[in-house]
Amino acid sequence: MRAQSFSYLEALIATPSPSGFEQLVAKLYRDNVREFADKVTTDVLGNVSAILNPEAGFRVMYAGHMDEIGFIVHYIDENGFLFFNTIGGTDVATEIGQRVWVHGAERVAGVIGRKAIQAFKLSDSSQTPSLKDLWIDIGARSREEAEKVVKIGSPVTLNASFTMLLGDRAMACAFDNKAGLFIGTEIVRRLKEDGGLHPEVGVYVLGTVQEEIGSRGAQTAAFNLAPHAALAVDMGVAMDYPLARAEDQGKLDLGKGPGLSQGPSTNPVVFDLLKGAADRRGLPYQLQAYGDKSPTDARLLQTSRGGAATGLLSVPLRYMHTPSEVLCLADIEATIELVCAFCRDVRPDTDFTP
Repeated sequence: MRAQSFSYLEALIATPSPSGFEQLVAKLYRDNVREFADKVTTDVLGNVSAILNPEAGFRVMYAGHMDEIGFIVHYIDENGFLFFNTIGGTDVATEIGQRVWVHGAERVAGVIGRKAIQAFKLSDSSQTPSLKDLWIDIGARSREEAEKVVKIGSPVTLNASFTMLLGDRAMACAFDNKAGLFIGTEIVRRLKEDGGLHPEVGVYVLGTVQEEIGSRGAQTAAFNLAPHAALAVDMGVAMDYPLARAEDQGKLDLGKGPGLSQGPSTNPVVFDLLKGAADRRGLPYQLQAYGDKSPTDARLLQTSRGGAATGLLSVPLRYMHTPSEVLCLADIEATIELVCAFCRDVRPDTDFTP
């Protein structure tokens, strides 16, 4: 990965974007993709579109959601402790003792607190805590002191930085789905610099909002755009660590390329085009199957208006929705190359009818 791109990925991870509060990361995306896109737009919900060939009649949409899981302050007690709700689905057991950033009048450091283990009753030690058992401590001594820097409605994100592990493995919070947004940026750059896109095929690379609370951004963006074909790129649950059972939901390993999904939420022609593009170019991929509605943007892309031919690619990710998600940079590169290949293979007369 080129140094400039690597620095951009680090910046994406460091920029807060809980669902409904994606503005800062949206600006970062716009600023980085504007150099390469023919047109960049932002809609009323906050979705950002980087467009190549905006006048083309045939439209391909890429969705990589910009939002991350987080929290929101809903009460400040008289001693200055903050109580909060989640934004998106989190594992409460992973939150205890985590350092956080509270984004108020200024960015304030805090820690998620719980009563000390020494104060537990026997029944406490065998139970996973609920949110009502947790609070955020920013060091304030009173509600008045806390309210000078934070307020009801302040969003909260995890304070967990980007870190390289051995080899090409990386650890960070919010790879889900800042990695998908990064992939989209690189797709626009490479299609612009390297060419190969049919002039009558328009590619709309979107950073979508509010995926973690129901793919609201993808739904509205797809309605506005009415794409003929669409790709959702998100993270997939890796199953290559101790005690994981491939029998439960299939096998997805780090370092073996993105998962290509098959099932009711994906179009078989899109799947065949993706698989064929990978096979012809020797790109790695893994087969996945999912029999229910997809929990990603693909679910609503597929059913927008009269329907869009939809594909789903999943970058393998360990420990999803925790402060320390782990992925393989080679899988990011393989996904970029595969989506670029797909876009170059599509023609304005491609028939996606099953």
